[in-house]
Amino acid sequence: MARRGVQRRGWRSLEAQEARLAWVLLAPTLLIVFGLVIFPAVFSVWLSFHQVDLGNLNDVFHAPFVGLQNYIRVVNDYAFKYQGPKNWGAAITSVVYSVTATMLTVLVGLVAALVLNRSFRGRGLARAIFLIPYVAPIVSVAYVWRWLLDPRPSGVVNYVLMKLGLIQMPKAYLATPGLALVLVILFEAWRYFPFAMLMILARLQAIDRSLYEAAAMDGAGPWQQFWYVTLPQLRFVLGSVFLLRLIWTFNKFDDIYLLTGGGFGTNVLPVLTYQFSFKSYNFGKGAANAMILFLILVLFLVVYVRLVMRDVREEA
Repeated sequence: MARRGVQRRGWRSLEAQEARLAWVLLAPTLLIVFGLVIFPAVFSVWLSFHQVDLGNLNDVFHAPFVGLQNYIRVVNDYAFKYQGPKNWGAAITSVVYSVTATMLTVLVGLVAALVLNRSFRGRGLARAIFLIPYVAPIVSVAYVWRWLLDPRPSGVVNYVLMKLGLIQMPKAYLATPGLALVLVILFEAWRYFPFAMLMILARLQAIDRSLYEAAAMDGAGPWQQFWYVTLPQLRFVLGSVFLLRLIWTFNKFDDIYLLTGGGFGTNVLPVLTYQFSFKSYNFGKGAANAMILFLILVLFLVVYVRLVMRDVREEA
């Protein structure tokens, strides 16, 4: 009897009531996370090992198990693998696009942050203008770029270049292999450099000014101050911004799809996942392609963390 009384008091104690209330308050968030994050992720892994198409979509949980066949089909698909200098395949194109666009994004963000870190008239307005590409809806800015690069003579770029006599005939810029990839990389850097700029600018404003004063007293010019004072102070924020933008760019679907639809040498793994799943209706193959994309990202993350942790250990 005494033992049961202790259990009741424990169940009715203030600590137990607070714990139950905490779980009740957390339950909606946990359900949302499970429904929108955990279950789709686990289901995608399961889907990648099963043959799922329009024929058995109404009974997907009884789809036949095919092991690694979906992965083999993806790797052997002409749209995925390297076909030669004129057709890199989605895997190599994704790496080139993501790494190049991320490097350019960080570089432009660094230059913009250095400019905005100085005091000048209208600096607040300049900061607001620089943020426009990042805060504007992706659909609107993508279609503005498509309008500028329209292949017809009425396209802005074609019209200006023809008026200047630099070209004789209008060009289809987004339909030219090679040039189309360069343009989507430039679009990516233009759209997302404000994110890098904000992160870098925040770190720049936190650097102790006495470091620059000491460097100036030692005879260091502006370039030496930037190389030996600014860059070392920005090393970790640059690395963090690079990693975040690399992950986000590697997963980007809407930018390329809205500009080129993945054609003309710009097909990347996220677009290829969409094509496998919703154009070929091979959902198992699409899930396998998504898992390959995930594994490549994990490889990037492991390499980055090992390099960063090594620098941290060396400084400690």
